[in-house]
Amino acid sequence: MEYSLSMTFLTEGGEKNTLSISGIKPALTKEEINSLMDTIIAKNIFKTNSGDFIKKSGAQLTQRQVTKFEVA
Repeated sequence: MEYSLSMTFLTEGGEKNTLSISGIKPALTKEEINSLMDTIIAKNIFKTNSGDFIKKSGAQLTQRQVTKFEVA
């Protein structure tokens, strides 16, 4: 299984912006996600066309299963 985390933030311009990270551990907790998002906002390391991230809007952990087939 492959897991990815999508975090949505509100920007200074009032728009939503989503940041996704793949390769996330499946046992990620709500507290860890909140802490990560708070750190991203506090460190202000991402710039967007609509301004800095100012508020958390949402987050989701996505599970994806890939089945590969050998073809001749």
